[in-house]
Formats: sequence, structure tokens, C-alpha cells
Amino acid sequence: MSGLNASLGYFVAAVTFVVSVRFLLKKRPRFSFISEFTSSFMLVACWLEVQTIVEVGEWAGGLGPDVTLTILFVVLLTHGIICGDASGNPSLAVQKFMKLEATTVTTLLDVAAQFIGAHLGLLAAKYYWSLELTDMHMIKNLMISECSTSLLVSVLQGFFTEFACALVLHIIHLNLCRRSALIRVPLIAVLLTFLSHSAKGYTSAYMNPSLAYGLTFHCSGFTFAEYAVVYWLGSLTGMTLAVLLYMGHIPRIFAKNLLYSQKTRFRVPKTDKAEMQIFTYQCSAVKRRF
Repeated sequence: MSGLNASLGYFVAAVTFVVSVRFLLKKRPRFSFISEFTSSFMLVACWLEVQTIVEVGEWAGGLGPDVTLTILFVVLLTHGIICGDASGNPSLAVQKFMKLEATTVTTLLDVAAQFIGAHLGLLAAKYYWSLELTDMHMIKNLMISECSTSLLVSVLQGFFTEFACALVLHIIHLNLCRRSALIRVPLIAVLLTFLSHSAKGYTSAYMNPSLAYGLTFHCSGFTFAEYAVVYWLGSLTGMTLAVLLYMGHIPRIFAKNLLYSQKTRFRVPKTDKAEMQIFTYQCSAVKRRF
């Protein structure tokens, strides 16, 4: 339990940092990209600690898979509640750009902030592990130089796994984007937890380029380019196809709807047209009398 208490304190510290920065930025909307930085920082820093609990806590601390899944869900739910529209996910930033909801400069700033936040989240987690507050963290600190990669299959299989999971995530996210946060945030947290657990033996289904960069790119086993193909190209390809299937086109590239015909929803009934013609005739007859 001492390991879980230390992890809880770490989670609270990360959340406090994010909340403080977001509070300071309320009066400075021009620096909204910093919200993406804090969102990515929190996601990577907390997920790395969840990884520690999964890798070490399950056999050193006697924690079962149900505990680790619950912790991951709570982390994702907390992240969604606190960060709101700041997803910390470059795929969603590019999605807004493709839907003409963000400019080129805004998208570049958001993506850069997300990767910087992911890198600093990794450094923060390493520093926390180096303190060796518990046996679990001491073991994790010894394992830093030889961390195990999340990519447990070939590059091609990994690409299609990330692609399929990203496609499902973004299709559901696009359908929920106009719903209330009370419905959207818990459902997305459940979906992310489910996909991550289901793809645990493949890629862990991060579906987030900056998250994958912070969690597994520094581990040996594959080159940087191979990781990029799986976790960056796979996620972006799945997101692009999701936008195409949902909207029928990609507004940034195609103005014309390629999949769905745009028919008018409301048509004037024939009876209404006939009545209008009769009314017009009657009005013209009245004018002739006068």
C-alpha cells in the first residue's frame, strides 16, 4: 500500500500543477497552446506511473489487473475533466486543422507544445523514480536504462493495430463532440481504457503521437523511424479516415462531399405550391378590380 500512497501523491502533484497553470491562463487566451502543453505533460507523467504499477506493482506489490485498469481509468477520467478541450493529442490538433477549425500557426503551436509537454513529463517521471521513495520505484529506477517497449509485434502489425484503434476512437469522438461533457468525458475514458487493455499484447493502443513518444520511443527494440510509422503514421491515418467517413470529405483538402449526397432536407409539398398559385391569382384579380 505504501507504493500506491506514493503514486497517489505523485498523481495529486501532477494534477495540482496542471490546474494551477490553467488557472493562470484563464485571462490570457492567446497562450492557449500552453494548455496543450500541460495536458500532454499530465497525460504522459501520470501514464508512466500507471505503467510502473503495471510492470512492477503487479508482481512486487501484489496488485491485480483490475486495480491497474481502475487506476488508468481514473487517470484518464481526471485528465478529461480537468483539461477539457485541451486533449494533449496531436492527432486531435491535426483533426481540427483538417476540419478548418484551426489555423496552420495554431496547429503547429499546439503540436509543438504537446511534444514538449510529453518530453518534460518523461523527465519528471524519471526524476520521481530516482527518489526511490518505495521499493516499487527503486526497481523501476533500475529498469530505466532497459525499459520494455510497448510494441510487441512487427511494424506492419503495429501500424494496422494503431490505425484500427485510432479509427474507432475518432469516429466515436466525432459523434460525441457535440454531446454534454458529462456524457462525452466518461465514455471516452472508458473507450481509451478498453482499447489500451485490448491491444496490450500488440501496441498498447496509445492513439496519441506525443503520448507514444513519451512512453515508448526511448525504449530499445525498434528504431525511431519504425516507432514513428506505427504510432504517428498509424494514428494520423486512422484519424484522417475517420474524418472522411464522418463528414464525407476533408474540408481542408476537398470542398465537395465525396461520399454523401447533399440533398435539401425540407421540400415544399405540391399542395402548398398549388395553394400559393391560387392565392397569387386571387391577389392579381383583386388588383384588376381597383
